[in-house]
Amino acid sequence: MSDRLVREVEFLEEWEEGEERGDGQTYRLQVTADRGGMRLDRFLAGQEELGLSRSRIQQLIEEGLVLVNGARVKASYRVSGGEEIEVTVPPPVTMELVPEDIPLDIVYEDKEIIVVNKPQGMVVHPAHGHYRGTLVNALLYHCRDLPGLNGVLRPGLVHRLDKDTSGLLVVAKTEAAQRSLTEQIKNREAVRTYRAIVMGEVAEPAGIVDAPIGRHPNDRKKMAVEPRKGRPAVTHYRVLERFKGFTYLELKLETGRTHQIRVHMAYLGYPVLGDPLYGPRRQPFSLAGQALHAYYLAFRHPADGRWLEFSVPLPEYFTRLLDHLRSHYSS
Repeated sequence: MSDRLVREVEFLEEWEEGEERGDGQTYRLQVTADRGGMRLDRFLAGQEELGLSRSRIQQLIEEGLVLVNGARVKASYRVSGGEEIEVTVPPPVTMELVPEDIPLDIVYEDKEIIVVNKPQGMVVHPAHGHYRGTLVNALLYHCRDLPGLNGVLRPGLVHRLDKDTSGLLVVAKTEAAQRSLTEQIKNREAVRTYRAIVMGEVAEPAGIVDAPIGRHPNDRKKMAVEPRKGRPAVTHYRVLERFKGFTYLELKLETGRTHQIRVHMAYLGYPVLGDPLYGPRRQPFSLAGQALHAYYLAFRHPADGRWLEFSVPLPEYFTRLLDHLRSHYSS
């Protein structure tokens, strides 16, 4: 590929459920009497028609793109009921997606796909605050060209891992491969299995969490179990080893919602150890992120239908933690 290959792509901050709008449209809303007394930013964050996070709404208010009865107000403005609100959502900004010569741990590669072992701490695709140094930047350098995903900046991606989750990820190198892999994940044919260390001692030897997941009602950066508004989410878990106050688990995804394992385990009362978002603020150990590793991945090859299986060893941070628990927290 050319050393200066640069792609202009649409920039979207979120993926999967609750993608941020950026359509250049103007929305007009009427405040009903039962919403009287609410902060303006909170009222707008609850409007499904907008589909915007509270922080994004606050930004629009600050930029003068939200008018109440034709006038600019602050995010803290309290609606009384009866107001007409006009919200203008600017179109997505474009950004340069630059290939970068970043080392990749390649597990498998052919003309159709590439399977990589992502390290903890690497962001999968560019997003707000992480425009360079991502897995996508590295893949563009290595693979020359990758198909886009719905025209946005996640070329070749059919699933993802959180920044601080390590492990296996498959990336499509052709449009046909991307369609096939996307369908396999959607139809629950692909197999994705994880290892995790959670806080607390899981009593049952195995179990299934069947609890819908949606955007958190009060914190748009988080997901939560939402029985009424959430999308179906199923996680299978099995105890591998128990310690005093901790449990080593194997987890299999039946669905693939954002932060699914982290949300489901926190919902059960066993947050993933080191999880800065769903676990307690004060963690028992100083970790760079959650102890969660995607160690096994299986799917049909998109070109010839062969069943492919991949597994990678636990990373060093994970094995060190297990050794420490076995030495100091044995049951």
